Amino acid sequence: MARMAQRLRGYAHRTDIAASAQTVWRALTEAESLARWCSPDAWIRAKPGGLFRATVDRVTQLEAHIDVYEPARRLRLIYLPCAALPVDEAVTDDFMLAADPRGTIVRLIGSGFVASEMGDVQFRRMRTGWERALARLKVFVEQLERKAS
Repeated sequence: MARMAQRLRGYAHRTDIAASAQTVWRALTEAESLARWCSPDAWIRAKPGGLFRATVDRVTQLEAHIDVYEPARRLRLIYLPCAALPVDEAVTDDFMLAADPRGTIVRLIGSGFVASEMGDVQFRRMRTGWERALARLKVFVEQLERKAS
């Protein structure tokens, strides 16, 4: 019997930050800054084919391959398989930055979560973890901008 197609889920977040796209990009891609707003153990080798590592929800340690790296525009992560993310599909987080008259719009699109009991748990953890992390990113970057003014 043919395997039925699995239904996938995703999430979308938007955060408006009163800072330049360059400042937001540095906060996303410099290891020291990332550890300040994302998680204390966060680390990144920011380049095409690089690596991202963090405990996004303060519990789940994840590693991701940097698939797309477009400075001040886009950063896409493809998560590596691990015990905390036991999925058959590629789970991704795609950060997109866009200049706005008031600063920068950060959009995060997460996808690849299988609609199942286990997939739903990980989906909620990632969606909520990133929602909180993006709020911390906004505060962190806007404080940097105020200090620089």
